[in-house]
Amino acid sequence: MTRTLHFLFALIGSFLPTLSWADDSALLAEPFPFQIGERLEYEMKWSFFPVGSASMELLASDSSKADGAKLIHFQVRTNSFADNFYKVRTSVSSTIDPSFTRTLRYEKIQHEGSTHREIMVEYDYPNKVARYRQKGQSEMVTQIPGPVFDPLSIAYFFRLHPIVQNGERRLPTCDGKKFREVIVTAGKRQKIKLPGGEIYAIPTTPAMENLGGVFNKSPKGMLEVWYSDDQRRVPVRISSKVVVGSFTATLVKAFPSLF
Repeated sequence: MTRTLHFLFALIGSFLPTLSWADDSALLAEPFPFQIGERLEYEMKWSFFPVGSASMELLASDSSKADGAKLIHFQVRTNSFADNFYKVRTSVSSTIDPSFTRTLRYEKIQHEGSTHREIMVEYDYPNKVARYRQKGQSEMVTQIPGPVFDPLSIAYFFRLHPIVQNGERRLPTCDGKKFREVIVTAGKRQKIKLPGGEIYAIPTTPAMENLGGVFNKSPKGMLEVWYSDDQRRVPVRISSKVVVGSFTATLVKAFPSLF
């Protein structure tokens, strides 16, 4: 179970965003499908067992160096049951430019099992590099071709445009160590059941060869992210099957509400 929980929370941290409460009167200008103050809360299960929760929010950045920028903040934690096997208390944030066309900074405070790390990535676009800094280690510099998104913000980037059924999209992504284009394929619209009610959603699947890690060991590995088929395109469910087990993250609460 320990390896399964490790994978679960690492994967959630790569594909979902989180933030803190903000003034809901401060709306992002159209055509953004989300607004400052949006909060999404998820319940996570390993097989049938609840193992933790995650949240995502969108804020106005308070950084004096990024006037008008948006802040995405993600938090994830295991429950008391999972704490006995693999305790997680991790927060991730990403600062996006005002037009939501590129990441400016990515930060992670990771407490997962015996792993404790503090990471910051700054994206230096004039020099086309990402600068990765981890406390206690030397700086790592990675070349980037142009505007990129970090692993946290790609879920919001994916929401910027309507999702075409059976279509394909490439997401330019850099975590500070490696640049890659994540290829995501959309499926057919379907109705799914959430704790708040039924909703139509479109499933999307990233190419496994672009993910690496645990997927390299899973010939039949699968990852799907469902987005609501409406103007907001909210990620409402994530499911995965890999060699270490399976998990789901289901939206249990949203502000503003989906229903």
